[in-house]
Amino acid sequence: MRVTTAFNHLLQLPGVHVTDVQFGPQVVSVRVALRRRLLVCPDCEFTTRAAYEIDREVVSLWRHLDLGVWRLQIQAKLRRLECPTHGVRVEGVPFAGARSGFTTDFESLVAWLATKTDKTTITNLVRIDWKTVGRICTRVVAERLDLKRLDDLFKIGVDEISWKKHHNYLTLVTNHDTRKVVWAAKGKDTATLDGFFTELGEDKSAEITAVSMDMGPAFAKSVRTNAPQAVICFDPFHVIKVAVGALEEVRKDIWRELRTLPDQSVAKAFRGARWALLKNPDDLNDSQAATLAGIRRTGGELWRAYNLKEALRACFDGDLNAEDTVSMLDRWCSWAQRSRLEPFVKAARTIRKHRDGILAAINHKLSNGLIEGLNNKVRLIIRRAYGFHSADAAIALVMLSCGPVELALPHQKAA
Repeated sequence: MRVTTAFNHLLQLPGVHVTDVQFGPQVVSVRVALRRRLLVCPDCEFTTRAAYEIDREVVSLWRHLDLGVWRLQIQAKLRRLECPTHGVRVEGVPFAGARSGFTTDFESLVAWLATKTDKTTITNLVRIDWKTVGRICTRVVAERLDLKRLDDLFKIGVDEISWKKHHNYLTLVTNHDTRKVVWAAKGKDTATLDGFFTELGEDKSAEITAVSMDMGPAFAKSVRTNAPQAVICFDPFHVIKVAVGALEEVRKDIWRELRTLPDQSVAKAFRGARWALLKNPDDLNDSQAATLAGIRRTGGELWRAYNLKEALRACFDGDLNAEDTVSMLDRWCSWAQRSRLEPFVKAARTIRKHRDGILAAINHKLSNGLIEGLNNKVRLIIRRAYGFHSADAAIALVMLSCGPVELALPHQKAA
């Protein structure tokens, strides 16, 4: 079998045939020729038979999947064309994207690896720098993100997530029906979510029936302005989070007092109390359960605060109907306001203020649990990809991992 024939079967590049193969010390160079006669604009579907300069061709290079220990490089002589929309361009090729120095198969592999492992592994395995990984992820998302992802949006969830230190946030919008992140942008204020509704358009915004979110005012303001027909839902997760925050304030106040005592033995014993108080009782290990038992025996403000937190969690027991839940929530607010624990008095006021949205979440059975689950996944991949220094690269990685992006590895495509 001829070498060119073997490489035609080996590479399986669409729309070309191999004309020559050169083996170097570290690089295998494969020259290919396009089968088609028409020139295609790389940025649109415009085709023409007329080359811009008949006697001039451009030699282009692309990095392909490695061949054993060798890097594999694709070469092709391309013509130039004049597109009525984009002007003079080098003709596009079917095996690589516009203005990319890598084949589609190579970029698919890199994008898939970026969702599965850390940057050191990727850079060592495919032998490219980390900034190039970020650019590839951004390009793959731009080319393969589902263009219909904003269609048929009826129930959505909105939340923000930190992607970098010093208060750098991303706002994520998730479709509750498909369980996919459909939109993301840098920032977490009203203007950021306004950008989503602007891209969505008035007609599609009018189709949204319910939006789940936390109890911050920024997102609610945007929804009321751009989709006033949508019901705002404050899900139980964020309601319980208010009580958890109040419990933390009480614990910290007591910890500060203990640290001022001459006898530090009590403070040392109290040091490990945080997770014993915050975790669900069924999830405690033996040491945490013993710590919690000690707090119960001591009693006082901290034990009352813990009981308030657990009582609020019990209000959202899955076996309760909406009417019983609301009744228990009202009683909890009354109890919290009489507790003489200022953080819980504030928590009760916050919950009463958002009562309608909490009731809507119960009636619509809409929870941000899905959103929080996706956020945990997003935090993991962002922490793993700490080398990304731009919001665009971070958003691309989020969409690759949690969005409607079709990624096919080369062997899957061949199958």
